[in-house]
Amino acid sequence: MQKNSKRSYATPPRRAATFWPTVGFATLAGMRSMSAPAFLSHYLSRQPHAGLAGSRLRFLQKPVTAGLLKAVAAGEMVADKLPSTPNRIAPEVLAGRLLSGALVGAAWYRSRHGSALGGGLLGAAVAFASTIVSYALRTGISEKSGVPVALVGVGEDALVLAGGAALIGSRRPAVSEWRPL
Repeated sequence: MQKNSKRSYATPPRRAATFWPTVGFATLAGMRSMSAPAFLSHYLSRQPHAGLAGSRLRFLQKPVTAGLLKAVAAGEMVADKLPSTPNRIAPEVLAGRLLSGALVGAAWYRSRHGSALGGGLLGAAVAFASTIVSYALRTGISEKSGVPVALVGVGEDALVLAGGAALIGSRRPAVSEWRPL
């Protein structure tokens, strides 16, 4: 009986260590689609995980991937302020955010030896919610305050950068960390 109680205490922290970071990365994906993969790849390139060995998602652990994703994320932050950029709730833009959320969710879950499908579904759902909420907040703040929407977007960029830095800064290595020789 005591063995079962130990097991029940050991399971929730492991699930939490998979679930909550996925929620965090996917929230970033809803705000800036390329920021989430950039932050995750940055983290994984410095702390490769055995769960991604042999996976199609292992490319996220490569330093060159991290560098490219960071450049694309920076470009997205600039392009976001242009008047010609479509709203994040436009179908094609929303689809990109859902795919980004699914990618980071699948990669995080797989890196922790979990289900890539489950992580991908969670990531896409959270990215969808984050997209809708962040759009409503950004446009609402702009309308109520009279501050141009692009300037509100700069504040959103700061929130994404701070949130992403906090997210990867608080991550501990997986139980079985893998480093190529």
